[in-house]
Amino acid sequence: MKFSTAAVHAGQRPDPSTGAVMTPVFLTSTYVQEGLGKNKGYEYSRVSNPTRTALEGNIAALESAKHGMAFASGMAAIDALFRLLNPGDHVIVSNDVYGGTYRIAKMVLERYGLEFDFVDTTVLDAIVRARRPHTRMVFVETPTNPMMSVTDLRAVAKAAKQYGWVSVVDNTFATPYLQRPLDLGIDVVVHSVTKYLNGHSDMLGGFVATNDDAVTDRLRFLQKAVGGIMSPFDAWLCLRGTKTLAVRMRQHCENAMEVASWLSRQRKVRSVNYPGLPSHPQHALAKRQMKGFGGMISFDLGSLSNTKAFLGAVRLCALAESLGGVETLISHPATMTHASVPKAERVRNGVTDGLVRISVGIEDAGDIIADLAQALRKVR
Repeated sequence: MKFSTAAVHAGQRPDPSTGAVMTPVFLTSTYVQEGLGKNKGYEYSRVSNPTRTALEGNIAALESAKHGMAFASGMAAIDALFRLLNPGDHVIVSNDVYGGTYRIAKMVLERYGLEFDFVDTTVLDAIVRARRPHTRMVFVETPTNPMMSVTDLRAVAKAAKQYGWVSVVDNTFATPYLQRPLDLGIDVVVHSVTKYLNGHSDMLGGFVATNDDAVTDRLRFLQKAVGGIMSPFDAWLCLRGTKTLAVRMRQHCENAMEVASWLSRQRKVRSVNYPGLPSHPQHALAKRQMKGFGGMISFDLGSLSNTKAFLGAVRLCALAESLGGVETLISHPATMTHASVPKAERVRNGVTDGLVRISVGIEDAGDIIADLAQALRKVR
């Protein structure tokens, strides 16, 4: 099946008892067994649930994966991946990652003996230089949050295989519609499905996709043992969302290109980070590696006072955490998504007090630009 068809149908079939087109929400904790050791594939909903199974099959198909596992949140999925490791193991991570990934690594897991180095993964030599004898995983976000840097996934996959590392890519910003890391040789893909895969800002969820049987077995054990699984209702909401993923992503990309081009011409905007602009340092790589450039943009207004004036004036664009919904969301990474990252490290990675991140929605692009224009008039 082509992508748009798989998004609508993969992992699902009409309900055999009623013919319902949409997979039902199976709101049950347990399942009657016909006898000892004899069941219909389900025993307890922490282990598996038919609605969650449908979503796992759906997103796995979109990522060209044999296996998919749905978690309670993107961070629950990332936590489970890091639990594949043992105390003393070392992980190389993109330096410009979501603040929650930094937080769980530095403020939670280092206390249990894992070691993390945050490096510029857009430079392959930086990854290789960071390796240690006990390196076991390389964790890449691309495009990154919030600087929109793009890492060469084929090169990372090749290096990971050479050194015996597990390669992981956070594909939240791109989605499988725009980028398929497994097809480029990456071992594991992780998502916050709260974002584009669901697309409607009304549920929380995470996802891991892989072709590795051993990784899958361990992650399913962790789901059972730790219990950070997605609820049936959230799985149902996400199934509704993935059906329109291709349509939505095309509009996100179209609108973001218009907005980024407009921002790049504004005198009060110091810089714009968007892989679709020829000025982006990895523009050529993004063209090769991605089907489109996505709906995420960041831009710098030069100071915290300018940012406050601008964000206080937007009307259509909602000042809020998160991203990937049909509505345009705008945020201030330094005090919102990346507040857990020490200021010196934030600034070194480009996350200044003047940086604004915008998740461009599917509204009329002219209306989005008009709102940004009137807000910019408040900036000195």
